[in-house]
Amino acid sequence: MEDELNLSGIPPILENDLTIHQMEIGKNHSSPITFILLGFGNLLELRISLFVLFLAIYTLSIVGNLLILLLIAIDQQLHTPMYFFLMNLSMLETCYISNILPRMLASFLTGDSSISFEGCVTQWFFFVLLGSTECYLLAMMSYDRYLAICKPLHYMSLMNSRLGLQLASTSWMSGLLTSTIITYFIVQLAFCGPYEIDHFFCDLYPILNLSCSNLYSTRIVAFVLAFLATVPPFTLTLVSYICIILTILRIKSKTAQQKAFSTCSSHLIVVILFFGSLFIVYVVPEMDILRELNKTFSLFYTVLTPMLNPLIYSLRNREVKEALCRSTRKYSNRVS
Repeated sequence: MEDELNLSGIPPILENDLTIHQMEIGKNHSSPITFILLGFGNLLELRISLFVLFLAIYTLSIVGNLLILLLIAIDQQLHTPMYFFLMNLSMLETCYISNILPRMLASFLTGDSSISFEGCVTQWFFFVLLGSTECYLLAMMSYDRYLAICKPLHYMSLMNSRLGLQLASTSWMSGLLTSTIITYFIVQLAFCGPYEIDHFFCDLYPILNLSCSNLYSTRIVAFVLAFLATVPPFTLTLVSYICIILTILRIKSKTAQQKAFSTCSSHLIVVILFFGSLFIVYVVPEMDILRELNKTFSLFYTVLTPMLNPLIYSLRNREVKEALCRSTRKYSNRVS
């Protein structure tokens, strides 16, 4: 009688397992999901110290980047392609670090590390959008510096405002396309628990590790997009700086050489930190030893570079310093 009633042809034990699995996936899609960001859970005794440290970093990053934005906007002498790229970078870094650090600071202060599925996907979408855009934008900026230093006589004809706008727009559109594609794959996944993300923000691989879906296509797409967002821009940036360094070596003045090397080396160090950490986390195959260090590497591109970029690219620049002095004098004269 039982065989006659089992019209599906599936053995009762497998049928029960399948039903439970379907119910769990169904529950996953119909009920709201709340993830727990474990963050630096092994350093609970340092929670207040970490809060103070990251708050200081966040404040420096926001103040530095907003200062650059303001100076470039109000000073006519800075309305050039180079500073247009720097303005884009500062705007990007302001949004980039604000996408992650306020949520992390709140969890340090309140102890609440929960985040909804929608909030997690939103954070991931903007992280990829801004991170990918920065990769392409840094490559565009290095190309601009290559033209300015290696082809100074042709710079004004090769790099004009229109081309600068096109290059910046291409960077933002490439970032948007990358983010949209990978986020589409993320929202298709089913999650069956546990819902603990071993990271301080909603990063890709910690999220994938919680999914009970078939991840083959998602991992392939993620690898391809990560490769395209890091390797070609880094290669262009590296080649540009190699050409710049070779040009600097031809300068006869030792003082001018040292000044140029100081600027280029600091640019290159920040670029290598940013691209190198991204490459290790998203392109290098997952290994146990690297998985343990991923949170540390992630701090380089989520926290460190947004703080360093306004210092390295802008505030050490002579023209920016002069613009700051001019603006300060104008403000003082108005007040007096």
